[in-house]
Amino acid sequence: MTVDVEEYFQVSAFEKHISKAAWDHTAQRVEGNIEKSLQLFDDNNIKATFFTLGWIAERHPLMIRTIVDYGHEVASHGWEHIRVTKQNPKSFKEDITRTRALLEDVSGQLVKGYRAASYSINRNNLWALDELADAGYQYSSSIVPVDHQYYGIPDAPRFAYHVSEGRILEIPITTITLANWNVNCAGGGWFRLFPYWFTSSAMKHVNEKENQPCVFYFHPWEIDPGQPRPDGLNLKTRFRHYVNLDKMHDRLVRLCNDFNWGRMDDVFL
Repeated sequence: MTVDVEEYFQVSAFEKHISKAAWDHTAQRVEGNIEKSLQLFDDNNIKATFFTLGWIAERHPLMIRTIVDYGHEVASHGWEHIRVTKQNPKSFKEDITRTRALLEDVSGQLVKGYRAASYSINRNNLWALDELADAGYQYSSSIVPVDHQYYGIPDAPRFAYHVSEGRILEIPITTITLANWNVNCAGGGWFRLFPYWFTSSAMKHVNEKENQPCVFYFHPWEIDPGQPRPDGLNLKTRFRHYVNLDKMHDRLVRLCNDFNWGRMDDVFL
């Protein structure tokens, strides 16, 4: 079970609508949404991994320590949700090193994992995996084996595999193969869009027929239907971001009850 800890206004789709210069002056809602997430997990005796932006941890250190106090893993989501496709090896190295140092200082944990903003490690920037290994990360969860408009390596392995000459483990978000296509069945907008039975049956298939663990993810803002709505969003962006936000929490309750969940480091390392 994983949570990508970021504010609603930091998603890649809002880049043209809310500038980074405005972030500190925009209403922040992450603390309340993390409280709801922690309560949900505590009610169901679940330990999870929280992939956290350095920007968030710097401003909410007590929240990070609370996550740790509940027994969860803190991992890196980069500093400011900058996609790897917009970085070079030098800037990426600086980003992951800075973020890891801050997260370890605030959490008191060794940071083992990394997830790229918008799953933005692809065929053209696999050097990022070498940089992660060089920086001391033990695993990444940054490549989705799907053919998506903005991310993915369709023919990448569907389950955890070693990269960078065996120095680091890549752990993909779970997909299911339908008619020779890999379909995301474990989180985010897909979880809100598809009926719950699809997610449940797909993950049961992965567990029981393929004998593999599933990797699920969501964002704190996805359980916050009352979040502010920026002006000027196109129809596709509005649909992707807001579809079924009011149903998300109840679906997560079902998911927590129907499956056994753990931290990434406990399950895979």
